Formats: sequence, C-alpha cells, structure tokens
Amino acid sequence: MVQRCDWCGTDPVYVDYHDHEWGVPVWDDRGLFELLILEGAQAGLAWITVLRKREGYRELFDGFDADAIAHYSDNKLERILVEPRIIRNRLKVFGARQNARAFLETQAQFGDFRSYVWQFVDGTPIVNAWLSVEDTPTSTPISVLLSKDMKRRGFTFVGPTIMYAFMQASGMVNDHIASCFCSQRER
Repeated sequence: MVQRCDWCGTDPVYVDYHDHEWGVPVWDDRGLFELLILEGAQAGLAWITVLRKREGYRELFDGFDADAIAHYSDNKLERILVEPRIIRNRLKVFGARQNARAFLETQAQFGDFRSYVWQFVDGTPIVNAWLSVEDTPTSTPISVLLSKDMKRRGFTFVGPTIMYAFMQASGMVNDHIASCFCSQRER
C-alpha cells in the first residue's frame, strides 16, 4: 500500500495533486504565477476548494497570462467576480491584476520571476523530513522574508503563511512527511 501525507486523504483530486504536483519544483514563470494567484485565492479556505476551481481560474484568467491580466479593466474583473467557477472574493479577484503588474515588474528587474523567487532558497529545494503533518510549520523565517519583500514590490495576498504554502506547492520546499513515498523522489 502506498504511504502518503495524511492531508491529502482519499479525494482523487487531492491525491493526484499530492502525487504529481505538490513539492515538485516549478521552474517556469507561468506556473509560478499560477501558484501565486491560486495560493492567494486560498487564503482562509481549504486548498481542495481552490483545486476544484482551478480550471475555472485558468479559463477566466487567460491561462494565467500575467501580461493579459495586468491589463484587465475594472469591468472585466467585475464580470469575472460573478463567475461561480472561481472564488468570488473582490479583494482576491482584483488582487490578481495587482499581482500581475508586480509580477511583470519583478520579471523585468530579474530577467524572470523564477530567478527572483528561487533566490530565497539559493536555487535548490529545501528538503525536510517531518515525521507527521503536525510537525510541518505554517511559516518559516524564509517565508517571512519572501513575504516582506513581495509586499514591498506591490504584491498582495502574500503573507508568510501563504508564501510558505507557495514554497511547498512550487517545490521550493519538500514537506512530504518522511514516510510518504514522495519524500524521497528525485528532485
């Protein structure tokens, strides 16, 4: 029997995400931007809620094209806001445009977003070996540092806990528990 992290349970959407995405390094900017928007949308909610609406986000937010989103009008964001395919929170929906603009500015400064964000872990995933999900932190000094820097750059919904979740989702951190089959997979 395959051993997994307890948090994913048996829901097929969660299991697939756990087995194939969570903790796997994301090196492309569009993928990192997608995770940034989705992690911000998750604030205060269960991650499974976001995963179930992920395709709606992809459709409504132009496949997470930061350049397109940066140019969305208020009217377009209002139309998106009433869509049941996403989490309908005004601050989060309008925050996607703000984050797209900050993302593009950060890309321009660093050449790409990847170079910016991965510098916080020296370009190498942090591999932990927690014995249980309860041992896993919700934030770390690095996520606090990343959060502060991103806020300074104009990003929103990037608190230390959200940024730690982003780091886990993007593979900057491997927090699969030690007994999970994913904890030892090749990075």
